[in-house]
Amino acid sequence: MQLTGLTLSTLPADIHTPTYDRRRHAPGVVHLGLGAFHRAHQAMVFDQLLANGDTRWGIHGVGMTRPDLINQLRAQDGLYAVRVADGQGVQWQVPGALWRMSVATTERDDVVQALAAPATRWVTLTVTEKGYTPALAQLLLDGLRQRQRAGLPGITIASCDNLQGNGHKLQALVQAAATASDTELLRWVDTHCAFPCSMVDRIVPATTPEVLAAASQALGVRDDAALSTEGFWEWVIEDRFADPADAALLQSAGVRVTPDVHSYEEAKLRMLNGSHSAMALIGAVTGRPFIASCIGVPHIRRFVHQLMSHEVAPHLARSDWADYRDALIARFGNPYLKHSVHQIATDSSQKIPQRWPPSVLGQIARGASFEHHALAAAVLVRYTLGEDEHGQPYTLNDPQADSLMALGAAQRHTPDACVRAVLASEDLWGATLPQHAAWIARVTHWHQQVLAHGVDAAIQQLHPPKP
Repeated sequence: MQLTGLTLSTLPADIHTPTYDRRRHAPGVVHLGLGAFHRAHQAMVFDQLLANGDTRWGIHGVGMTRPDLINQLRAQDGLYAVRVADGQGVQWQVPGALWRMSVATTERDDVVQALAAPATRWVTLTVTEKGYTPALAQLLLDGLRQRQRAGLPGITIASCDNLQGNGHKLQALVQAAATASDTELLRWVDTHCAFPCSMVDRIVPATTPEVLAAASQALGVRDDAALSTEGFWEWVIEDRFADPADAALLQSAGVRVTPDVHSYEEAKLRMLNGSHSAMALIGAVTGRPFIASCIGVPHIRRFVHQLMSHEVAPHLARSDWADYRDALIARFGNPYLKHSVHQIATDSSQKIPQRWPPSVLGQIARGASFEHHALAAAVLVRYTLGEDEHGQPYTLNDPQADSLMALGAAQRHTPDACVRAVLASEDLWGATLPQHAAWIARVTHWHQQVLAHGVDAAIQQLHPPKP
């Protein structure tokens, strides 16, 4: 048997399942970018609001390109199990907030109609950094235009991707896609819609056969869309909503509503995401498969701790950064989270520009060391070889994979020139670092150490083992 609406009642009593009616009401949320993260994060927040009796938070989930997941979820009536596992124990629950599903590339009209539906109040997005394209803006504009023409209320459109000022960026993208004939539409959007900035945080690895097997054992039915995540989650959102009453509702479900999202965004991008990128590259090059495999090694754990403490934290406004750092290191070591280093290394050329250079520039400005970031950048250069230190090949899943590998191939013969070529990319490093002699010199130094002695030895050179 498979997990569906019909088999929901057969699940063990200790598994939290939806008790609200999932068929009588129209969805109030359209989510663009339906993947593992949303299903184990915001969908569970909306599930809680639905369980509290507010029927306006059902989700119309939209896969942007591939139909595979949508087909899986349709076969299970939008149901899936989530294993929440950490040092406190293991719990399974089945959120029921996902009511309808579409694929944007093949069912675009359905998505536009969902955006324009009278019941729709919110749009949330997790389309990744590379998803902020004119096509996305046009999709939103088409839905908003239909709302305006129908005389419907405005909506809250909340970007939840790892972009600083993500709400501002999304609004600017929508405005840029408008034509001269859209003047009235843009005026209506400015007046009636809200684009809050937000920061979301929860580690949700891609599903593995182990998770699917554990779900089947826990549920007693087959679940092809099961997920595993950690107990920790955070959603910080700007107090800017089309319906101001939503602020108190979200707070009741554990969301932090604040006028200052920026300090939380920065801390996540530079501490969690910046450390993740560094560990992902270290793991890929050394042949360690998961983040937990990396943080479990004492010298890598010390590297990450020092990176966050001495090169990232001095430039953060989040006052509880030390507690946040310690929580991150504990989270990275969660044995239930088989978070693949190659999954996290995906699209590194899109992620690193926001995660590393701001901290390096901050260190330069205060005359302080940036050795940890220089070593991480050296490992990035080594990563472009597409082969780990055991001779095992891997694929660079990156929009710039071809150009990075073309540059990286030279490092076996002309390593210093290769480093300079990679560091010359303003797309990766911004305008200042490619011209900064000390930065280039330190990355070159660490790259020499990595090539000659390996990544682990280079990290231990930076952090000698305690006697």
